[in-house]
Amino acid sequence: MATTSTNGLGRSIYSYSDLQGFAKQIQDRTSHKPTIGIICGSGLGSLADKVEDSIVIPYSDIQHFPVSTVKGHHSQFVIGILKGKTVICMKGRFHLYEGYPAWKLAAPVRVMSLLGVQTLVVTNAAGAMNKSYKVGDIMLMKDHLYLPGMAGNNPLVGPNMEKFGERFISTTRLYDSSLRKMARVIAKEMGYSHLIQEGVYAMVCGPSYETPAELKLLSVSSDVIGMSTCPEAIVAKHCGMTVFGLSLVTNKCVTDYDETEVDGPNHGEVLETGKLREDIIQELVAEIVAKID
Repeated sequence: MATTSTNGLGRSIYSYSDLQGFAKQIQDRTSHKPTIGIICGSGLGSLADKVEDSIVIPYSDIQHFPVSTVKGHHSQFVIGILKGKTVICMKGRFHLYEGYPAWKLAAPVRVMSLLGVQTLVVTNAAGAMNKSYKVGDIMLMKDHLYLPGMAGNNPLVGPNMEKFGERFISTTRLYDSSLRKMARVIAKEMGYSHLIQEGVYAMVCGPSYETPAELKLLSVSSDVIGMSTCPEAIVAKHCGMTVFGLSLVTNKCVTDYDETEVDGPNHGEVLETGKLREDIIQELVAEIVAKID
């Protein structure tokens, strides 16, 4: 594969034809034409298990496509029907801490766009900085604080791909308010209103979890913290997609140095909480997908 563009720092990035090649390899494997994309976060891969008449395409089967290396991420696309809508699920995403640059993390979103996806549902596991949040709560994302992006690691750095969108995009209303409102109504109908929060997601690079000092700083403007989502959401916006995001609170963040009985978060805890809430997350996302126009 020839990558013909650079990101301004002399590093090769996927060209538009590269992305078209990825999309064609997927199209050649299925007759489905997805209009909704779903990115499954840590411990939330079971979301894809509800997809019917599905075809599974491992990322490793797509020539030159990146693969996920994190436990709890299965590194495959699942394409099929969910509640009457044709969807493509990423059962496994990529992260900055795996060594991937931001533009590569979000490349699958561009591929989804080329396949016809118009709405992106992005999920993640996150730690709660907001003291009122409980483990197992589900936070609807109304905004984000993208720390790596503010430091120059934005997925849109480099030559602009005009076929997707303009050079400069507004992210003031990145996460769709009407879908958040719909999610609240659906959660109430399902009897899960007590689990629903709405707030701001902060993204750091990882893979180390945050220090108490870092958490105290970020908690001024954010409610939960994680290591993903923002690059995909930004590129989805650049592609003209509607974006809906939700975070599963998998742990309470430790901000007090004297909390000696608490060791802090660990990945096993993240996966365990994902398993605990997997049925509810599946139901909620499936019903949201069913009502997306």
